[in-house]
Amino acid sequence: MIEPLPAPVSSPRSGRFLVLAVVFICAACGLVYELELVALASYLIGDSVTQASVVLSVMVFAMGVGSLLAKRLRCRAAVGFGLIEAALALVGGCSAIALYATFAWFGGSRYALVAFSLAIGILIGAEIPLLMTLIQRVSRRAAGDVIGTVADLFAADYVGALVGGLAFPFLLLPQLGQLTAALLTGAVNAVAGGSLVLLLFGRDLSPRARWTLIGANAAVLAVLALTTALVGDFEQAARRAVYGGQVRVAVQTRVQEVVLTGTGGSPLDLYLDGRLRIDGRDAARYRAALVAPALDAGPHGRVLILGGGDGLAAREALSHPGVRSVTLVEIDPGLVQLAREDPQLAALNGHAYRDPRLRTVIADAFGWLRGDGYASGSYDAIVSDLPDPGITASTKLYSQEFYGLAARLLAPGGRLVVHAGLAAARPRTFWTVAATVRAAGLTTVEYRATGSGAGFTAGPDRASASPKSPRDWGFVLAARPAPRPFTTGAAGARSGVRLPLGSEPLAPPRGADAVPPSTLVHPRYAD
Repeated sequence: MIEPLPAPVSSPRSGRFLVLAVVFICAACGLVYELELVALASYLIGDSVTQASVVLSVMVFAMGVGSLLAKRLRCRAAVGFGLIEAALALVGGCSAIALYATFAWFGGSRYALVAFSLAIGILIGAEIPLLMTLIQRVSRRAAGDVIGTVADLFAADYVGALVGGLAFPFLLLPQLGQLTAALLTGAVNAVAGGSLVLLLFGRDLSPRARWTLIGANAAVLAVLALTTALVGDFEQAARRAVYGGQVRVAVQTRVQEVVLTGTGGSPLDLYLDGRLRIDGRDAARYRAALVAPALDAGPHGRVLILGGGDGLAAREALSHPGVRSVTLVEIDPGLVQLAREDPQLAALNGHAYRDPRLRTVIADAFGWLRGDGYASGSYDAIVSDLPDPGITASTKLYSQEFYGLAARLLAPGGRLVVHAGLAAARPRTFWTVAATVRAAGLTTVEYRATGSGAGFTAGPDRASASPKSPRDWGFVLAARPAPRPFTTGAAGARSGVRLPLGSEPLAPPRGADAVPPSTLVHPRYAD
């Protein structure tokens, strides 16, 4: 039987309030660690559904393991809790920078993600049993009042989790970035845990235990402070490892990380969340292959561009004679601002944002099509220049519902063209896009275009193509059903479609007709 420990030097009410306040803080910190792992893993590895499932399942399992292991510390609950919080602050605070380092220099973060999820989960799981012991001591409650103790703890824990869950996306991430946010959270975690033990239970500890706890927390805070001071240098070194030595601009907007490379006359490259979006060597070829067929196939006085905040698709559309207006719907105002103000990117898009015919709308494309877009009138051509369909965050923008909304805005004889990913490297994804567009009631023609550059070199797209192979862009051109087939290639004269140089039609492979469409409730895409 464990002997009762002396009561802390504090009134029961103030002691109980302090313990519950620390429970609140620790819960908030724990959820920030969890969300930070999910967010960074989705960015570095891709497929946010899979990464979220891995992190959550491993952490919940590990929390159960931590709760069992915490039973061994009940006789030393105060010092045990203090040391666990110091360890959690160190591991959780440094987890983001460690994941980014493994990705930048070793090319992958999957094993590191599982290891950190397991370690953080074990430490979080050990908190509640020890805190229950501590709150019973400060409250001097009878052993039979376990329900009241558990209710107090879980109430503070859940409210803290709510605050941490809201603070991460709306405060910490946009203001500090992932690395600094995690380090600051670790510092708060260490201060809260150490302060609770030293203020309430310091006199109960032996001198050795007291100094061990003080030394551990001081060391953790020193490591976190030093790492925070070096975050800027670390990010520069990691970006050089990922993107090469010509990073010119690197900003974290409220939507994504935007990186521009290209110095000393080198071609400009644009990366969004680690994925190559623009290669200066092939930018004109890609945008011509995307925009020209839709505009050449018929009237094109009014053009709608969904995505394309870099301005290159707008430049291509505005260069066509007869275009009276272009509406561009982009979710990221930071990317639009960069496309306006960065000299090299603005030169690449031909200063399209200065053209009075271009109207920019900052909105989510799906929501805009459902609301203001429906009231804006019809369009002769709609260009879907959105992130690759394999990215989980883009799934709704490649759904049957999305194309149904877009089809409502097509004028009679209007055309929709969709960037559908890598036709050769990810054929199932490409043909799923085509099947989804057809399911929205449109007639399609599929085609591809190749670029001269090498395969993607950063982010989850590292493995999407061999470094020695040319780019392989896939597109789907669609129109409302017409009496004659909507075809191209040898029969192109019947539809009026003229593909740019370097483009070729694609014949559906065997079984392509059986590929099911992607919907909001049954997404068919994956990285």
